[in-house]
Amino acid sequence: MSKQPSPRMRKVNELIREVVADEVTRLKDPRLGFITITGAATAPNLRNATVFYSSIDGEDPQAGLEAAAARLQGALARQARLKYTPVLAFEVDPAIEAGLRMSKLLDELGGEDEADAGPDESAAEESPATSEEES
Repeated sequence: MSKQPSPRMRKVNELIREVVADEVTRLKDPRLGFITITGAATAPNLRNATVFYSSIDGEDPQAGLEAAAARLQGALARQARLKYTPVLAFEVDPAIEAGLRMSKLLDELGGEDEADAGPDESAAEESPATSEEES
């Protein structure tokens, strides 16, 4: 189990996410497509940071992000008051994939519940009708 970041580290992570997200919108690289910067995780010594992203168009913008890493790091250095500017690395956000997996599992469970409830509900609906006919 990972340790929760301190309030200062959460602020640094959010600052990195905001700066990178803002700067990515200004990039003209066609490899980037439509991406969203979802978060950042900075090492405790502030020398390295992993920036998490998701891509909605199905293309992998990893190469475009790595090519723009120096520009993004420069923008971070200009906008953030940090002793060290972290070296940026980029990863696909695992939370997006986990959320899609959970949604799929819930949909499968919902389908099983409806299939199981179908005959019971139809039997319950017939019971009052037959009791009215008998009276």
